[in-house]
Amino acid sequence: MLLRHTPSEIKERNALTINPAKTCQPIGAMYAALGIHGCLPHSHGSQGCCAYHRSTLTRHFKEPVMAATSSFTEGASVFGGQANLLQAINNMFTVYTPEVIAVHTTCLSETIGDDINQIIRKAYEDGKVPEGKHVIHCNTPSYVGSHVTGYANMVAGMVKYFSESTGRYRDQINIIPGWIEPSDMREIKRIAKEMGVKIILFPDTSDVLDAPQKGKHMFYPEGGVTIPDLRSTGDSKLTIALGPFGTESAAALLDTKCKVKYELLDLPIGISATDRFISGLSRAACVEVPVSITAERGRAVDIITDMQQYFYNKKVALFGDPDQLMALTEFLVDLEMKPIHIISGTPGKQFVPRIRNILKDKVPNANVRNGANADLFLLHQLIKNEPVDLLVGNTYGKYIARDEDIPFVRMGFPILDRIGHSYFPTVGYSGAMRLLETILSALMDRQDRDAPEESFELVM
Repeated sequence: MLLRHTPSEIKERNALTINPAKTCQPIGAMYAALGIHGCLPHSHGSQGCCAYHRSTLTRHFKEPVMAATSSFTEGASVFGGQANLLQAINNMFTVYTPEVIAVHTTCLSETIGDDINQIIRKAYEDGKVPEGKHVIHCNTPSYVGSHVTGYANMVAGMVKYFSESTGRYRDQINIIPGWIEPSDMREIKRIAKEMGVKIILFPDTSDVLDAPQKGKHMFYPEGGVTIPDLRSTGDSKLTIALGPFGTESAAALLDTKCKVKYELLDLPIGISATDRFISGLSRAACVEVPVSITAERGRAVDIITDMQQYFYNKKVALFGDPDQLMALTEFLVDLEMKPIHIISGTPGKQFVPRIRNILKDKVPNANVRNGANADLFLLHQLIKNEPVDLLVGNTYGKYIARDEDIPFVRMGFPILDRIGHSYFPTVGYSGAMRLLETILSALMDRQDRDAPEESFELVM
């Protein structure tokens, strides 16, 4: 049962993906759109596509995810979806009164070639978009890229439709986060506030997908970046883009459109990547790093110092999103662990060289793959050939962990069988401490489980 049929012999596959280490673009676009205040995401395709995207996000965040659909039937699939989208825009503004409708495409609408730019223009011309309301879009064919690609495309769409340069200088820094949790976005805002830096974070899903229970349903939660803030990004001093796969396209477009320069950094996961983020924010805003932030770093380093023997030389297999994997790999190497299998389903030429550069001579023979055939089937085969002490990835890794009897740490998207990821950050020094505790718990639980009675220690 489960995956016990997976053979250990690895054969190259060119046209077959088994258990992909990714999901599709529209899910990423929908998640990014939810980071705009008062936004209703819209899936231009069939009802089934929209239901899948909503249910996956709902299961991960344990929150209701609102979205609309063009509800393609056979007629729209043959003759095009313009009439459906125009009717949908009219209905949404009339019934649900969003501030913004964020349209993303699907396999079906991309295949038939709907011109979304033209349809949106016609919606404005026909008076279907009320005064002061907005419709934006991005193209997200599911057969290209991954959910990270879709997220990046929607964030670039925000820049395309909203960012503007008025010539009025604003003493603020744009921060574009890659695909991270609402808890991580909240932590980035907390760090900036602690440093006394005014930032515009976009998108911002905090207080949207981790909103508090208030006893009644709020169709549009209080969180999300506002339209005025999005417009002001064109007058900011600098953009800090966190994670090249999820943010570089938006940061580059903002530079081209509004001449706002950008600095591209890794997601601030672990000590080294967080150091670079804090230093970059300090330089950009011309502020000193406060003692409170330095103290947080010291506490994280103290955990590493105290528990080093449990990390040292442990072999790790990782899978998930490329931006997270690059920062996490660096963190594990800093802990003197050995990431030997690293898999991402998201394509992109910069991933493998970046990971190789991190590993260098410390783990020279690591298996590093990304793209369509870098799937969980391959990861399972790699683990069968060279076992590991720890597996890190999303919920789908639990089958490999069970079959190979490996301690498992859940991280990434989607996490469908646990809670906490949307409430407790993994970015920053506080996030590093949480990761350290989670990894240590998995490894020490295994040590306890496997210890003979004479070595079952009370103090570890």
